[in-house]
Amino acid sequence: MFKQRVIAIYIVTILVGLTFLIRLFVIQVVDDKYKTEADTRIITPIVEYPYRGLIYDRNEELLVYNEPAYDLMVIRSQAKNIDTLALCDILGITRDDFDQKMKGSHPIRPSLFFEMLSNEEFAVIQDQLIHFPGFFVAPRTVRKYPHQSLAHALGYLAEISKRQLERDTARYYSQGDYVGINGIESEYEASLRGRRGIRHKKVNNRGLITGDFGEGALDSLSVPGDNITLTIDLELQQYAEKLMAGKVGSLVAIEPSTGEILAIVSSPSYDPNLLTGRTFGSNFREIQLDSLKPLFNRPLRARYAPGSMFKTIQSLIALQAGVVTANEQIYSNNQLIGDLAPIGYYDVRKAIQFSSNNYYFKVFRRLINQNKDPNTFIDSRLGLDWWQERVKKFGLGVQLDIDISGAHEGLVPQPKLYDRYYGRNRWKFSNIASLSIGQGELNVTPLQMANLGALLANRGFYYSPHIIKSVGDSDGIPEKYRIKNYVEVDSVHFEPVLDGMELVVKSGSGTRAYMPDIEVCGKTSTVQNSFGEDHSGFMGFAPKDNPQIAIAAYVENASWGGRAAASTASLVMEKYIRGHITRKYLEDYVLKGEFVY
Repeated sequence: MFKQRVIAIYIVTILVGLTFLIRLFVIQVVDDKYKTEADTRIITPIVEYPYRGLIYDRNEELLVYNEPAYDLMVIRSQAKNIDTLALCDILGITRDDFDQKMKGSHPIRPSLFFEMLSNEEFAVIQDQLIHFPGFFVAPRTVRKYPHQSLAHALGYLAEISKRQLERDTARYYSQGDYVGINGIESEYEASLRGRRGIRHKKVNNRGLITGDFGEGALDSLSVPGDNITLTIDLELQQYAEKLMAGKVGSLVAIEPSTGEILAIVSSPSYDPNLLTGRTFGSNFREIQLDSLKPLFNRPLRARYAPGSMFKTIQSLIALQAGVVTANEQIYSNNQLIGDLAPIGYYDVRKAIQFSSNNYYFKVFRRLINQNKDPNTFIDSRLGLDWWQERVKKFGLGVQLDIDISGAHEGLVPQPKLYDRYYGRNRWKFSNIASLSIGQGELNVTPLQMANLGALLANRGFYYSPHIIKSVGDSDGIPEKYRIKNYVEVDSVHFEPVLDGMELVVKSGSGTRAYMPDIEVCGKTSTVQNSFGEDHSGFMGFAPKDNPQIAIAAYVENASWGGRAAASTASLVMEKYIRGHITRKYLEDYVLKGEFVY
């Protein structure tokens, strides 16, 4: 009996021992959950955010830099027995805020608790961290803008959205990361962001970092982003912004010989420093609610009828097609379409100088009705289809390949558009006659008009407008910005058109743009507006020979193109070519902004 009890005790002891051994084996070898949690309590991986690349203008003026900021992180399982009210008081948050943040944090991994502490805020909290186990600070940077210029072109940073995370197939980003939104920050995100690093830190039971783990053997260093140099001339940009202040409109200036954008203004604008740091959300909502839409990128997105500026294109297409010659005299009695030009005979030069609507009505009719079919409806359809293909060669009705996303392509109407209005083969030239003077269904962006100025300056080709001069150590740009885009119009046809544009400035509607020692070629537009005063438009370049700058300007609700837009564009051209302004009276006129009278 005694022996049986001993044997039973042995068996129970062995079974218990085996149970503990098996359990220990499972914990230590099979299931690593406990090892992971134990390691996490002493080893904390901390993301090391790289310095985002800086952005400079063409003259190495700093446009965007980084300022230190600090994120307060928490490991919830280690945040025990803390003075919650004291921490709330330091951070300026409520107890409900605290509870929500803790609820949303991970139990054993570092989670963002309070983002982007400033240097001053960090100085207040760093000495108090010892009293808050489980909390630690991770450094990062925020963007700063020393000149408050170029907001729309630069873009801004914002927390990555759920949709963006889903599209991130490389799994580079995590929730809470910041990415470029709009402009250069978005378009060149991959170059600017650099590469994140990871540092593994030892943390004591009070949540304080006590040093590197394993002498940094598991760490990966962050790599700073590439610096970017823009084609923008900051001094010119600031001057153009000054002229456009208090107005609604836009201005784009391009170097014709390269396609480099020298200035790009959207007015009204905003201080880019408002869309950075912890106050981003509230500032963004306030700017977004502004009735004048400061966030709207007018140079790329606003669409206007080109108006009389379009007559330069009509002239070139007609000359190339041979439906008119440069010196041919066409009589205008101003009875076909509304006109302010004098009655009389016009050739191309004079028609551009005085902006004869009736001249271009007759020329456009020759372009559309070339007797390709005896049926006038079919003939008009064939003519419009032929014509719109040639207009697109000038960069209208297509999306220019600028390195800022969101550029609108505008509209050059095709036959199917009028099919929807009137029915197939039930419309003819008289239904589309307003296209002859750049009105009707035509619409363009300010960028496209500035590019037209560059094309005219180059006598028949343009480089795709771009804002990047170099990325990182490379001084190269994408090959697509070195390609000449030809319009398939012989260079000989440009001279009478440019002569007419020069006469516009010397003795036509654009005399406010005249400078005696700089030959300016330009064309004004008074853009029809159904909702108030017409818009003022101007497109041109200077000097006539060896052009240095092409420009387009729009000032909304400012009436005649020869007033607001021509004056503003002329001052920007003078500033760039001469380096200073000699016509103080004209500058005062533009700054005062009283164009309608």
